Amino acid sequence: MRVFVAGGGSVGTAIATDLISRNHDVVLMEHVWAVAERLKVMLPGATVLNADACEYSSLVSADVRTIDVVIAATGDDEDNLVISWLCKQEFAVPRVIARINNSRNEWLFNERWGVDVAVSTPALITSLVDEAVEVGSMINLMDLSQGRMHLCEVTLASNSPAVAYGKTLDDLRLPDSVRVVTVLRSDQPLVPNGSMTFMAHDHVIMITRGDSSDACNRAFIG
Repeated sequence: MRVFVAGGGSVGTAIATDLISRNHDVVLMEHVWAVAERLKVMLPGATVLNADACEYSSLVSADVRTIDVVIAATGDDEDNLVISWLCKQEFAVPRVIARINNSRNEWLFNERWGVDVAVSTPALITSLVDEAVEVGSMINLMDLSQGRMHLCEVTLASNSPAVAYGKTLDDLRLPDSVRVVTVLRSDQPLVPNGSMTFMAHDHVIMITRGDSSDACNRAFIG
């Protein structure tokens, strides 16, 4: 797969390094000349270009029309939005992934700006902190489908309706907009089925639609 990475900072470099190890064809663009020259030595398996990815002409020179995936990984949210929009609207790149640096800007990273997948490092870290300290709370791990779907987790308390009343997954009568994808119990992933029962401290991982949060709360939190 041909992947274009915009931004040669620590994040962009780490992404490019990992992609190269997975045998992807990587093009990395960095606007600071000294950084680009250093990356040419560090990443011999990538094509490193010294140019501004926010400029249309730079993307033309990188032949972005042949790219399968664009990753806008700079440390500036405005730049990442511009790169995403140009790559999607002007070059019809099939998949655009954008880094969010400031969680207050999350609402901007959607299909209108050409973003297929937005990754917010602050939000991910916050969700991991929540996961470590919260029992009996629904934690949003990641947004999917431009925010229309969510990957969520809840750690069941002993007074959870699913635990206290010995209900099976079928008994919970979850709506079609909720899919339990796995249950982690004592560090072991379990494949859910209709007859599964729940225990305190189970980690229930599910994919939900935005309008189904009330049903999830009733079933797993009470």
